[in-house]
Amino acid sequence: MNMTLAALAQQTGLAVLDHLEQSMTIPVVDGLQAQGDLIVIPLALVSVSVRLLPVAGWSHVPPEGIELLRGEAGGNPHTLVADPGTCRWTTLVRDEDGLALGVFDATAIAYLLHPEHGATGCTPGTYVVRRQREQEGRRARLVAD
Repeated sequence: MNMTLAALAQQTGLAVLDHLEQSMTIPVVDGLQAQGDLIVIPLALVSVSVRLLPVAGWSHVPPEGIELLRGEAGGNPHTLVADPGTCRWTTLVRDEDGLALGVFDATAIAYLLHPEHGATGCTPGTYVVRRQREQEGRRARLVAD
């Protein structure tokens, strides 16, 4: 089923800003995707540097979603949402780069929703959610959304 931004916002009770096209079908991607200061990466692509801890402590993603990260100075949240029983989340990961917020494992499409950026969908699979960083001269810094 094609999910629109309006339908996802209504289903989750999470608001999106009026400048976004509400009738837009949310794109569903099976690879890398970025949303503001986050990047979602299939675990297989970074499994050398990101590992689940032996007691990963998975939690099911509830219908209202799980807030993954809030923008600088209390800004807008990035929220992981999925149908009940189709997605689980853990923050118990080891990341050599120190960028991982956690890992989610989905058996159906899961969505990353943000009030300003809209939404993107992830095909079933296991993904690492990381902070993005950018290069400024010789220094790297986290992307601030």
